[in-house]
Amino acid sequence: MDLRSVRGIGILVGLAASLFSCNLQNRMLYYPDPHVPSEAELAALHLQFWPAKADYRGFIGATEIRDVKGTVVVFHGNGGTADHRDYYVTALGSMGYRVILAEYPGYGVRKGELGEKSFVDDARATVRLASEKYPGPMFLLGESLGCGVVAAAAGDKSLRIDALILITPWDTLLSVAKSLYPLLPVGLFLKDRYDSVENLKLFQGKIAVVGAERDEILPIGHADALYRSLTGEKKMWVIKGAGHNDWPLFVDAKKWQEFIAFVH
Repeated sequence: MDLRSVRGIGILVGLAASLFSCNLQNRMLYYPDPHVPSEAELAALHLQFWPAKADYRGFIGATEIRDVKGTVVVFHGNGGTADHRDYYVTALGSMGYRVILAEYPGYGVRKGELGEKSFVDDARATVRLASEKYPGPMFLLGESLGCGVVAAAAGDKSLRIDALILITPWDTLLSVAKSLYPLLPVGLFLKDRYDSVENLKLFQGKIAVVGAERDEILPIGHADALYRSLTGEKKMWVIKGAGHNDWPLFVDAKKWQEFIAFVH
């Protein structure tokens, strides 16, 4: 086999690896939804565009809150859009917290690339803007993929972040990929890492970890591994009987109060 043939094979292997990497990550992580709610839909959900409709970064609870206790910025899972997570506004708004439902680049009509760097850079910008606009305690809440985004953003010491709530998190994306594709060398192909264990090593605020007992997407062992890696002040809840997507049905007002009371 001559050198030209070897180079040709190398190029084909490289292209195949790149294609596999993109396909693997897309299947595992990113399901962008182009839906943008109308003003009427938002009003029904008691939401409004934030910080403004023309260049929105997400949505904020529209109901006025007296004596706001703090701001919670929510980073959602990989499917749907931020406005589909209005249950956070209902639960935490009733307790006196301002809630911002952050939207990702490439979701809705927000411009930007899908991927860890894009999401984390954008999250940092969103948190920085929220900190500038709103005084008082600042909490980040991640859900599934959003936990990876939150963990990475929390590593930025220039941001004002008081505590984290991580719901159905993973330890590292690599460990999840290995559990899903045990016979494939997934470590060679993953472009995004979302290594929450490493990203949270230096975070000094409180961290609440919430796992779903019957999580069929991210088995609770991943949440447990992340929790065990944390060295700061922490607490973990396991929602009995809950799965990855139906866990909100198992969390009542009392449980939400427990989560927020620990971090605040």
